[in-house]
Amino acid sequence: MRTEALGSIDSTSKEAARRAMSGDHGPLWLWAEEQSAGTGRSGRLWHSPRGNLYATFLMPVSDDPARAALHSFVACLAVADTLGVIVGGAAQAALKWPNDALLDGYKVAGVLLESGMGAAGRWLSVGIGINLAHAPADARWPAISVSGITGKTAPEVEATLDILSAAMAVRLRQFEEKGFASIRHDWLARAARLGEVVEARLPDETVTGVFETLDETGAMLLQIGTESRRIHAADVFFPGGTDAAGH
Repeated sequence: MRTEALGSIDSTSKEAARRAMSGDHGPLWLWAEEQSAGTGRSGRLWHSPRGNLYATFLMPVSDDPARAALHSFVACLAVADTLGVIVGGAAQAALKWPNDALLDGYKVAGVLLESGMGAAGRWLSVGIGINLAHAPADARWPAISVSGITGKTAPEVEATLDILSAAMAVRLRQFEEKGFASIRHDWLARAARLGEVVEARLPDETVTGVFETLDETGAMLLQIGTESRRIHAADVFFPGGTDAAGH
C-alpha cells in the first residue's frame, strides 16, 4: 500500500476527501505529524499535538453504503491489534461501540469513516487517531495515552503506522473472505460492557439497557425491560463507570 507523510495539515481525512474527489481512491495511507482541524464524531474537535498518530486510509469500496459502513468495525479491530503490539501486557484494549478503543476504561483511540462518490465509484476514508504520547484533558470521554499506560516513552508514530497498516490489511482480507459475521465475532470478543448496562444518548432521547450484542448491520441491541431495541447511532456511556467525568 502507498503511504504518504503530510507533516502539518488541517486534517488527514479532509486531505483524503480532496484526493478522492480529484480521482485518487487509493488504497493509500495519509498521515500527519499534527493537524490544525482534526475532527471526531459529529464534527467534534480532535486534539492533535505532535507525538500522536493521525492517519487516514483511503480506499475504493462497493456502491453499497451499508456494507461500507461496516469497515468501522474492521478498523477498530485493526486498532485493537495494533494496541496489543505496542502496549504488550500493560493493558488489554476493549472496543466501545461504535468506534472507540479503550485501555483501562479510558479512550486511547478513535475511528471516523467518511465516504463519497467519485468518477471511479464510491470511496471510503477511514480516519484513525491513537493517543501515543498525549491525551486530551478536556475530552468528552476521559482519555489516556499509550505512554501513560506503559510508563515508557511513546512509540514512534511511523513505526506504529507500519503496525496498523499490516493489521488493517489482515482485517480487510478477513472481511472480504469471511464476511461481516467473522468480524462481528471478533469485535464482540473485545466489546466493552457486553452483557452490562450502558446508556445510549441519541439526539432526542437517552435510553438505558443491557448491551446484548451487535446485529448483522452493526447496530447495538439493547435489552430494555422485556424488549430489544436496535441503536444505529448514539454516544454510549457507562453508568457509574470511567466516563463519569465525561457527563
